[in-house]
Amino acid sequence: MILHGNQRGGGKDLALHLVKDENEHVQVHELRGFVSDDLVGAFKESYAISKATRCKQHLFSLSINPPRDAAFDDATFIDAIDQTEEKLGLAGQPRAIVFHEKRGTDGALRRHAHAVWCRIDIENMKAVQLSHSKFKLRDVSRDLHIQHDLKMPRGLINSKDRDPRNFTLAEWQQCKRTNKDPRDVKDTFKDCWAVSDSRASFAHALEERGYVLAKGRRGHVAVDYKGEAYAVSRYVDLKAKEVRAKLGEADGLPSFDEAHALARKQITDRLKELHIEQKQFAQIIERKADRSKALELHRAQTRSETLEKQQSAERAAQALQQQKRLRKGLLGLVDRVTGKRKMTILKNQWEAQQTLQEQQNSAEIEKQRNQERIQSLEAERTKRLAPLRANARELEGDIKDYSRAPEPTKDTKREAFKERRASPKRRATKRSREGPSFDR
Repeated sequence: MILHGNQRGGGKDLALHLVKDENEHVQVHELRGFVSDDLVGAFKESYAISKATRCKQHLFSLSINPPRDAAFDDATFIDAIDQTEEKLGLAGQPRAIVFHEKRGTDGALRRHAHAVWCRIDIENMKAVQLSHSKFKLRDVSRDLHIQHDLKMPRGLINSKDRDPRNFTLAEWQQCKRTNKDPRDVKDTFKDCWAVSDSRASFAHALEERGYVLAKGRRGHVAVDYKGEAYAVSRYVDLKAKEVRAKLGEADGLPSFDEAHALARKQITDRLKELHIEQKQFAQIIERKADRSKALELHRAQTRSETLEKQQSAERAAQALQQQKRLRKGLLGLVDRVTGKRKMTILKNQWEAQQTLQEQQNSAEIEKQRNQERIQSLEAERTKRLAPLRANARELEGDIKDYSRAPEPTKDTKREAFKERRASPKRRATKRSREGPSFDR
């Protein structure tokens, strides 16, 4: 299980996020220690209590994601939450547990959990101190992998062993904005050197970290997707002779250009996977938005038909009432002679006209409200799709950039020039220009 947790405020936004309909199924499993019976109210309680302290981030939010090939029941999730609660020192604090079921990029339905604690200790009126929470969550995650006999990721065993090809979209964007620390690169090379006993194992260890072992101008180098060449001897703090003793000669390794192309391909393949994920997420949002729009259109039509029936019934009742005003018989004759009947008819016509105008206004208002509801749904669709489309455009540009053949380096140009200069065709052309030789 992978555990991600952080302190935060903004209880209302968190509550709405946990119950929003982007998941296939949402279940509020537990609300412990709160008076309210809904998430929004519970987190408002936490905020109200925090106002008596100096704490701004009065909540601790935890997400629990099991491995793809593992399926856990509610009891397993609760046990993981209890262990985390004990490790962080949040035992007995008010908490909420929410289960989500969401389809992955492969279409399979997967279950994960969220737990949120109120950090405010009511008895002492201060926030529970959460020092080194990330390290504690890592320890709990390791214990859970052992308890449930799960394959532990190498990055969880040793954080330096994270495979850089297994990056997320956020990590990729961050990598573009920042530069690597040379000390981290040197540590990476030394780790790879320490765990390998041959050239094949060393090359494999480097490849897991995003480098390709290649033949350089003066020996072994490692090339990354940006086309940076790192001299192995320099980064493992050994002499070239010692490196050759372990790795052998570099003649059988790919050239710089070949290694650069391979490293770029690895990154490009991952970028394509991320691009597909963004498109699939967008398709899911599109489908949900289409269903919501169709449902709202059906409701709008139902409301319009109901309003029309009500108005028709009102007009019929009014017409019946007006008809009763027109007296019959001798009294009706008197009304005709005196002109009272004509005045009654004019009054009935005016009232009918006023009623019709009011009903038309009501129908127009209802129509406008229906249009506003549809426009609101469309705006929500656009808002949710905008970041996905922006990410997709950015990824398309990155894929295009890294798929394009790199500019030839100075070494490549120099080698190509030497090959052309040494070619038989060029030598023959040179002799023809100099004329026949009369040497005997």
